[in-house]
Amino acid sequence: MLRRLTVKNYAIIRELDMGFGEGFTIITGETGAGKSILLGALGLVLGDRADTSVLLSKEEKCVVEAEFNIRGYDLEELFERVGVDYDEEAIVRREMTPSGKSRAFVNDTPVTLSVLKELGDRLIDVHSQHQTLLLGNNMFQMRVIDAYAGTSDLFREYTVAYKNYLSVSREYEAAAATAARGRADYDYYSHQLGELAAAMLKQGETEELEREQEVLTNAGEIKEALAATAAALTGEDVSALSLLRMARASLAKISGWVGDAAELEKRLATSLVELNDISYEADRVNDRMVADPERLDHVTRRLDTLYTLMQKHRCSDLDELLARQKEIEEKVAATTDIDQKLDDLKKRSEESYSEALRLAGELSVKRNASSASLAAEITAMLLKLGMPHARFLIRFGTLAAPVASGTDRADFLFSANRQVQPEELSRIASGGELSRLMLCLKSVLASSSGLPAIIFDEIDSGVSGEVASMVGNILADMGRTMQVINITHLPQVASRGRIHYHVYKEESDHSTITRVRLLNDDERVTEVARLLSGSTITEAAIRNARELLRDK
Repeated sequence: MLRRLTVKNYAIIRELDMGFGEGFTIITGETGAGKSILLGALGLVLGDRADTSVLLSKEEKCVVEAEFNIRGYDLEELFERVGVDYDEEAIVRREMTPSGKSRAFVNDTPVTLSVLKELGDRLIDVHSQHQTLLLGNNMFQMRVIDAYAGTSDLFREYTVAYKNYLSVSREYEAAAATAARGRADYDYYSHQLGELAAAMLKQGETEELEREQEVLTNAGEIKEALAATAAALTGEDVSALSLLRMARASLAKISGWVGDAAELEKRLATSLVELNDISYEADRVNDRMVADPERLDHVTRRLDTLYTLMQKHRCSDLDELLARQKEIEEKVAATTDIDQKLDDLKKRSEESYSEALRLAGELSVKRNASSASLAAEITAMLLKLGMPHARFLIRFGTLAAPVASGTDRADFLFSANRQVQPEELSRIASGGELSRLMLCLKSVLASSSGLPAIIFDEIDSGVSGEVASMVGNILADMGRTMQVINITHLPQVASRGRIHYHVYKEESDHSTITRVRLLNDDERVTEVARLLSGSTITEAAIRNARELLRDK
């Protein structure tokens, strides 16, 4: 239930604060005073989009805040899902800055517009003057029928199954498209994979081969250098080792006389051991080093193969080429496994489709079973609303495939005249007739859907006299089980309200501002009298106003 609405800097509203209670609330005022603007402001906290054009002052932000009592409406799961702390007194706020930035909050927690929309749909049904267009909308028609037939829970179950079917179907279609592309590329990737597999790539191989190629290419020069090293150290002619041995012998002769000579001899002895080992190693490496043209040719060809593959696959090194090979292996494997995956997805799609069809069938049976009773109830209400020859029928058809509303198509047929057969609403009903019919349908929805509140924007347009009184009675009856807020110009309707607000314009030299005032009993008499007689309020209008208010 809507408890309070506060608005700042919206359209021609500078600031207002309205409290709402249970039952039937009336809002009246002159044409253009800003009654419907209140609905626009409320729409902001219900998730409607807006821009800076709604700002009264372009230098200040617009703030709309609505307080709701949500006890008993099973919204705990929604609050938990969107990450908002649940409280029975929920405060929804929408702000719009002069720069165009919009922010929304529920219980001071930032939320998205989609969250506001979802919450608003669970709290308030706002009927605006253009909503008669919904009468030709299949989803709205099914909503009315489901509310009357008591199939709302079954419809929610169907909705889950239908969305699951759509999800699996989309997944299957995407997989099928991927498979088609994969099969087209399979031969290409298989050839590439075969080529890479035949190459038997090994990590680090190019570096090893490049080092070996360099050694094999320079084998002759390497052997010459090694032989020269050994000869310099241990050659038959003058060699480094023979000279060092002579130097050691010389030092040994004088070591008894000169202490430093003995130390030098020891150091030379150590050097002789190391140099002798170097000479041996140089000979050994030289013996092992072989100039092998065949091996060099093999290494060169292997490197050419690796370089060619890298260039072909646009890889800078062997690591990238190995990664590319793994990627191609996965593509080939995915293509190989796709048929099994497609079979599984097709089976799931068929199962989800069958489940959606089963639930749609249950819905269809219950909808058809209740449609005649619903049509009779709507027709009876229309008779009370001054349409003695009205007939309302529901014609069902079956759709070729499930849609969001099921497999049913419902057409609302109507005739206001005895001699005219019922036809589709859009072809035959006038504006006033559509408004009365919509009121009947909303009455059915209100009594069946469990919404906390419903707001009507001149649902009573196009009627007068006794019919207007019946409209007031229907709205008042709705107000006994839920919160009903109605914007009206009819005194017969206005007199039925429990709470009455008057919307008016306040003119100044520089601006026009909308104000709202809660009327007391005497002020209500005056306002209803104004609705009866216009700007000049007569004594007769006052008496009639008192009678209307007394009879409520």
